[in-house]
Amino acid sequence: MALQMPNSLKPETPDVTLRRDDRGPFLTPVGRVRMSNAADAKPQPASMPQRLAVDVRNVSLTFETSDGKVDALSNVSLEVAEGEFVSFIGPSGCGKTTMLRVVADLQQPTSGTLLVNGVSAEQARLERGYGYVFQAPALFPWRTIENNIKLPLEVMGFSDSEQRERAARYLALVNLTGFERKFPWQLSGGMQQRVSIARALSFDPALLLMDEPFGALDEIVRDHLNEQLLQLWDKTGKTVLFVTHSIPEAVFLSTRIVVMSPRPGRIIDIIDCDFPRDRSLETRETPEFLKIAQRVRTGLRAGHSYDE
Repeated sequence: MALQMPNSLKPETPDVTLRRDDRGPFLTPVGRVRMSNAADAKPQPASMPQRLAVDVRNVSLTFETSDGKVDALSNVSLEVAEGEFVSFIGPSGCGKTTMLRVVADLQQPTSGTLLVNGVSAEQARLERGYGYVFQAPALFPWRTIENNIKLPLEVMGFSDSEQRERAARYLALVNLTGFERKFPWQLSGGMQQRVSIARALSFDPALLLMDEPFGALDEIVRDHLNEQLLQLWDKTGKTVLFVTHSIPEAVFLSTRIVVMSPRPGRIIDIIDCDFPRDRSLETRETPEFLKIAQRVRTGLRAGHSYDE
């Protein structure tokens, strides 16, 4: 017997399907599907919508200071799907780091709503739903590299054997096997930052928040770590929110780039980067790369019109 769909469930336009992009759902024509016989009319399982790692709705944040109010964020809305690598770029003081801190529940918005991994930012923090990599490695100089990585695991009550296993696993992931017994001062700046990344991943969070982790490094080291970070992202499948001041870095690393205006921070543009996950540094010389970089520059210049 042929299946009948209730009128209440039929789409108003039969030849369209919904597809998501950074602007939200829109309609895309699709061709008709012809069925050869009644047996072909079996119901097909619907594809599951991609889950959101971060869902920001109309978030604003105002600081109260001795000099008066400071509007850090203004009506920011953004959806980040699981597995994305999203970079925030904008001038100093535009609210990039503040946005990361709101996601991490280190600061609370004045208005708007925010979900992280499907729960409130506070609940995500309590559930250790994210790892945070700061601008400086923030390693304890009196602890070995292994013990620096084990620190959050100690706090969370992991067993000694599990701590050792995880430290070894994530040191290998950032290519630092053999440095377990070294101290931070015996490592270069780039190696220290890789230790910081390993520590943030040690308890296997779903979300990785990175606040300009390579900003203080020279260009050669930065390029190398950018390549390693892409490999790490590909291996782990983590969702990454990444703050940077570098246009080439943002374009090279990201699936999408969020361009922000000067304070109060607004989203000027959201730009797709459809490069393959195994992209190399040579990608930066392609016309497609340069075109996206130019769009980022245009967005940054447009953002300054708010000051006029």
